[in-house]
Amino acid sequence: MTISEKSAYLKGLMEGLKLSTESDEGKMIAAMVDLLGDMAKKITDIEDTTIAISDELDEIEEDLDAIEDFIMDEDEDDDDFYDDDEDEDDDEDWDDDDEDWDDDDEEFEEGFDFGDEDSTIYEVECACGNIIDFDEETLEKGSIVCPNCGETLEFSVEDVEE
Repeated sequence: MTISEKSAYLKGLMEGLKLSTESDEGKMIAAMVDLLGDMAKKITDIEDTTIAISDELDEIEEDLDAIEDFIMDEDEDDDDFYDDDEDEDDDEDWDDDDEDWDDDDEEFEEGFDFGDEDSTIYEVECACGNIIDFDEETLEKGSIVCPNCGETLEFSVEDVEE
């Protein structure tokens, strides 16, 4: 039984008892039943409002989850883009198993012309920490000299996929 139903039941009992609202006791009981009826209405209104707010909050939470998923998917896509680029660079630069460190007389030319802008540029990191960019022609040669420390970096093109 709800509060509203209980309040209506008490009001019905009061009317069924035919209490006189002229007596002090009757006035007091009638006022208490009226008060209980008003309180029951307020409580019902509060419950309805709470349910409506809860439903709205659920919808807002679903919307925020959708936004979060969308943003996280974009971040993951960005991460995947950069991770894929790094993986491709690792595959294209050199194979760690084929890395040799031999001295060679080959010189590095400052301001090396990479030719066509559409050509692929590769990047390799020397043991000294210097990053060296080179093109496919240099990749086909199989080695490059670090301009920072003079070490020859050798790499294999066997594992590179077209």
